[in-house]
Amino acid sequence: MDLTRRALQVAPELLGCVLRVRGIGVRIVEVEAYEGADDPASHAWQGPTARNASMFEAGGRIYVYTLHGHACLNVVCGPEGVASAVLVRAGEVVEGIEEARERRPGVRDVWLARGPGNLCRALGVTRADDGTVLGSGGIELVPGAAPAGVRAGVRVNVSRAFARPWRFWDAGSASVSAAKLHPAARAAAPRQPSG
Repeated sequence: MDLTRRALQVAPELLGCVLRVRGIGVRIVEVEAYEGADDPASHAWQGPTARNASMFEAGGRIYVYTLHGHACLNVVCGPEGVASAVLVRAGEVVEGIEEARERRPGVRDVWLARGPGNLCRALGVTRADDGTVLGSGGIELVPGAAPAGVRAGVRVNVSRAFARPWRFWDAGSASVSAAKLHPAARAAAPRQPSG
């Protein structure tokens, strides 16, 4: 897969690919694109920082950040110096399910990697993995079969640029996360007529 292109081009192509992390593999079923300086919802919108430095590296590595104490994994895309990344929101565990179950005890298999924080817990990804080049450090991205049906819609729980339809998911997967809108997005949504 050509990861030198921008996130909006790459994002739908990641659906169906398998992300392997040290013996556990998930088939990617949901992603969101973030386009750096052109995207107020992106961590890189206002330029490079110590936190988002990996987003400005050449495509083909991962950017890991923490949100509410949970790691979230992004596939970095685009040329060096241009921040562009795809958040991997959900996957179906297809390899190493026993270990994923140990990391998320009591959770139904279909939900082991549902949501970006849960996906990272199932895979064992932490902030220490930030900047890892795909194909090294036990982390790789393997092409897979594209899903039969792909849907697109607004991104989940962002307060800026929330109307952009930059979230993509496998319409046939039960592992796709719940689409929760940020309060700002809910307030801006058109009201449905009553009666």
